[in-house]
Amino acid sequence: MSTKPKLPKLPKIRLKDPFLEREQAKYGQPLPSREYMMELLEAQGVPVALDAFAELLAIQPDEMSFFARRIDAMERDGQLMRNRKGALCIMDKLHLIPGIVQGHPDGYGFLVPDDGSADLFLATREMEKVLHGDRVVARAIGVDRRGRPEGAIVEVLERANSKIVGRLISEHGIARVVPENKRINQDILVEPGGDKQAKPGQVVVVEIIQQPNRHAQPIGRIVEVLGNYADPGMEIEIALRKHELPHEFSAEIERLAKKLPKGVRKQDLEGREDVRDLPLVTIDGETARDFDDAVYCAKQGRGWRLVVAIADVSHYVQPSDALDREALSRGNSVYFPRRVIPMLPEALSNGLCSLLPEVDRLCMVCDMDIAANGEIAHYQFYPAVMHSHARLTYNKVWEMLEAPKGDMAKQYASVLPHVQNLYKLYHALAKARGKRGAIDFETIETQMIFNEQGKIERIQPVMRNDAHRIIEECMLAANVCASDFLQSHEHPTLYRVHEGPTPEKLEALRDFLKGFGFSLPGGDKPHAKDYAALLEKIKPRPDAQLLQTVMLRSLK
Repeated sequence: MSTKPKLPKLPKIRLKDPFLEREQAKYGQPLPSREYMMELLEAQGVPVALDAFAELLAIQPDEMSFFARRIDAMERDGQLMRNRKGALCIMDKLHLIPGIVQGHPDGYGFLVPDDGSADLFLATREMEKVLHGDRVVARAIGVDRRGRPEGAIVEVLERANSKIVGRLISEHGIARVVPENKRINQDILVEPGGDKQAKPGQVVVVEIIQQPNRHAQPIGRIVEVLGNYADPGMEIEIALRKHELPHEFSAEIERLAKKLPKGVRKQDLEGREDVRDLPLVTIDGETARDFDDAVYCAKQGRGWRLVVAIADVSHYVQPSDALDREALSRGNSVYFPRRVIPMLPEALSNGLCSLLPEVDRLCMVCDMDIAANGEIAHYQFYPAVMHSHARLTYNKVWEMLEAPKGDMAKQYASVLPHVQNLYKLYHALAKARGKRGAIDFETIETQMIFNEQGKIERIQPVMRNDAHRIIEECMLAANVCASDFLQSHEHPTLYRVHEGPTPEKLEALRDFLKGFGFSLPGGDKPHAKDYAALLEKIKPRPDAQLLQTVMLRSLK
């Protein structure tokens, strides 16, 4: 008769690993790594109660709160789960699949597994337990009638929705909110007295106080009344909340913003080059509100001197301070028609870090010497203080270039020669880039025109001119210098690499081009130069936009 061998008693030790220092910095206490905890739990061979597991790890009483947080995080990440007795189990051993729920407007949904394996179909009865975006673990239970792998939800690890925007409906004395996000296919019942005096049909934000389960719909209370559906700007208000975009700054950030200076101070100039005499100008769209970069160009022998200046945000936002953490959480500014949700408070985004005309601003400069053939001969970076001499737009610049003796050119006579130098430099830079084989896709942008009620009246194409291209070439030149600087100093950097087409896409593209009498050279691995040469051939054709779009879509 065989007996199950006893597991060896593991020593109560702490392993030194990369997680320890981060945990200690974050919580003030070191903890064993997740890897060690998983190995120890697996070695037990059976589910282990939380207290027993803490004892195995020699967790001290004053460390229990940090330990509990670690266990909660491992549950959320689908590494562990608790059984009905509350004991800890390794998810992989239970053959459970962690992932994110993706709802469908028709009521069913899918589990998108963390490991990238095939999605599991979730029937309507399973979706009654969850909402779109929830993190769950599920068990594969077979295939549905259409042959898709089907799953059953075992447990919800993390709820994704705490507040939902939708329209208030009231029927037979029962109020409910119909979510704007059609992937959330359950209405939220409003608790008695929780309607915040909103009127039926209005757009509201409801806070969920009871998440859904197999036997009950979600229940919530209204916390914000946005207004009527037809109100101006309502689409933006809905989008902000639907996509959970942070659109308000905390009291701490507002307090810090108020402490910022109103302008450049004398002490800010220390260690900076003074380029206020250079006639730097900003060139942006007609409706731009924040001005991030300025340019200046002068003839220098047979070549040019190009100066590109960008607002120096780093002077006001220090690494890991409150403003930096806020910007990191937002990631970027979000641009809506007629409204911007900035990454930084307005005192910075539209003030100190906006290169407004006729005011001093702190900046970082890329100062380049460019040869007559468009090649960058030398460059240097330095912090500086600048003074924008004009706020130009693409249309103004193009009018000045087309009519150098016209009214616009006269209005900006002081900067006209520098604008003309920029135009000459643009041609040299574009020619050099063409020789390198750069692909220049001509895309058509669109602009929304609104009526007095804030509703879209029409959408019209924006015609690009060479003023747009001047700025693009200047920024590309500065980026090339920045990349070269980082590479030469062996600084770790993220690069965006544009890979070539897959064999399938390449074959499909060549089949399509044959019908128009064109071919793409380059064999199995066409170069960017091959694409660029073909683009030049199709430019005069009336169907150039179609052909260009197909070529663009063939790339990764």
